[in-house]
Amino acid sequence: MKKSYLLIPIACISISFEAFSQQKQDLRNTVNQKADAIEQQVINWRRDFHANPELGNREIKTAEKIATFLRSLGLEVKTGVAKTGVVALLKGAKPGPTVGLRADIDALPVTERTPVAFASKIHTIYNGQDVGVMHACGHDSHTAILMGVAEILTSMKDQLHGNVKFIFQPAEEGVPPGEVGGAEQMVKEGVLENPHVDVIFGLHINSQTEAGTITYRPGAIMAGVNDMKIVVKGKGAHGAAPWSSVDPVVTAAQIITSLQTVVSRNIDITENPAIVTIGGIKGGTRFNIIPEEVELIGTIRTFTAEDDQLTKERIKTIATKTAESMGATADVKIPFSASYPVTFNDPALTALMLPSLQLTAGEDNVILRKPMTGSEDFSFFAKKVPGLYFFLGGMEKGKKPEEVASHHTADFYIDESGFKLGVKALANLTIDYMNKTAQ
Repeated sequence: MKKSYLLIPIACISISFEAFSQQKQDLRNTVNQKADAIEQQVINWRRDFHANPELGNREIKTAEKIATFLRSLGLEVKTGVAKTGVVALLKGAKPGPTVGLRADIDALPVTERTPVAFASKIHTIYNGQDVGVMHACGHDSHTAILMGVAEILTSMKDQLHGNVKFIFQPAEEGVPPGEVGGAEQMVKEGVLENPHVDVIFGLHINSQTEAGTITYRPGAIMAGVNDMKIVVKGKGAHGAAPWSSVDPVVTAAQIITSLQTVVSRNIDITENPAIVTIGGIKGGTRFNIIPEEVELIGTIRTFTAEDDQLTKERIKTIATKTAESMGATADVKIPFSASYPVTFNDPALTALMLPSLQLTAGEDNVILRKPMTGSEDFSFFAKKVPGLYFFLGGMEKGKKPEEVASHHTADFYIDESGFKLGVKALANLTIDYMNKTAQ
């Protein structure tokens, strides 16, 4: 009797497990079929956004198109979030977690040079200059992909164990001086609440990894960033009588040189990389006039809070003490306009969801990557709730990374054949997370 008693539940468990596995496969097959069916629509959306780009906090027409589509799906839609953001809520038929999915929607002040028929011809005034506007980082593809995911998951809402919050975020690339925006502002306005978002997923297209691939990394995947401004003040003089001056140009040059020791002599680069870059120098008006001041601007990239603090302290010490040794002064502001945390993939969430990515793309096509010294304001979401951010290949197969244009350039180009994998990946991550937590 005892042996018979044990066999019954084991058999039931086996049948139940097989049924559950079959159900998961059925859902995956449904996602695949629906993604195949809407692939061209996703491409068409992307091309429309690409031809009509808008800068951060100015994505008015972009937001209108997104909101109109989401309302057509019957979703609860909120507009004007963080100025031009759009948020939609899908309520699944069954109880479960709320999953956040995020896409950024803004473009860059870059004049496009690609030969595609849908290339941007838009111009605007940016920082007092007439410039082109271009989706030179792929946010148009992120937007189109998430719209495709919204269509698929809405059509499957009767099978969903939980809710989905679709977050279309403005101003990832930053906002004009004096304005607020982006992910940080969305968080402040409560985008992760009502209902509370349990986890958040996001992706970024990559023009230099092959279409059909996904790259990921647990922990710190993208750097935290601070910008910096150093104003060196001295005493002006005639260029022919430098002994009458306290030369801020020479002082600034000494500071720039000395700042190169911050990473090389203070950061343990066997643990984490770091970067200190001076990207701009402004001072003086004429060849024979030593100016009173010189302004330096630059960027700092780190991967831990400890390195962030150390780097900022060393920069301030080096700049002020170097200036002092030259008889000048240095006013250091870090940050002076922009600061993003490290983009951090929750290790437990990454481990839980890695099989979902591997089943979607094929195990050989999901690749562990090195940390990237670029930054992302998705970090503000992932700082509040567990997040997983990954990169989607967008380079034509057979090409080499050094042969194609990088992001933020006039020749930036994306192979649209990779979009379908992005749609499948975000949809499957959502469904699989719901099913794993509902077990």
